[in-house]
Amino acid sequence: MKRGGSADAKRRAGESAAEAVDDGMVVGLGTGSTAACAIRALGEAVDAGLGIEGIPTSFQSRELARESGIPLTTLDESTPDIAIDGADQVADGHLIKGGGAAHAREKIVDTAADRFLVVVDAGKVADELNVPVPVEILPDARQTVADAVRAHGGDPTLRRAECKDGPVVTDNGNLVLDCEFGAITDPAERAATLSTLPGVVEHGLFVDVADEVHVGTAERVRIEDW
Repeated sequence: MKRGGSADAKRRAGESAAEAVDDGMVVGLGTGSTAACAIRALGEAVDAGLGIEGIPTSFQSRELARESGIPLTTLDESTPDIAIDGADQVADGHLIKGGGAAHAREKIVDTAADRFLVVVDAGKVADELNVPVPVEILPDARQTVADAVRAHGGDPTLRRAECKDGPVVTDNGNLVLDCEFGAITDPAERAATLSTLPGVVEHGLFVDVADEVHVGTAERVRIEDW
């Protein structure tokens, strides 16, 4: 579930959000290419003397944070002052996340933060949510959840790994169904329905949880408050 975007636009968005981090903060570190730009920018700031701690949302973001020299902590020890994370699509204050199959931990960290900043390139902004919704499921529930999604008008596809045989396995040891619903006119209702399905660990609909979005373009960054 990959969607491209200008590398410069992503970098601008990530660096813009990183500028909102002050000395002494605990920062939720998102997953994905645009969030990685923010992590690298924070690493440069740490190298210049900024004192922060990071809470990674995936193996990927943890490794990048370590490479960037960002000290790490956990949700057991600290509450994030701010979280910076990307999105697969943004529309009217709502998000679809999970292209990196890390949306379960992302949602935990992002919603625990006092402020949640979304970083995207302009191609991720839409009038309405309409890309497939990633749904992390317990392996034994693959068929039952797929049947339930179909009963609710969706078209589920098991996400396959690109560099090996078999499905994508999340950091939690689970599988991912990418569920196509077409245009999602009521994200809150769709989110509530998915959350009730037995076997669902977490879905990629993030409804009314972001505080602002940093939209990178080829020339600048547009910041929208929600």
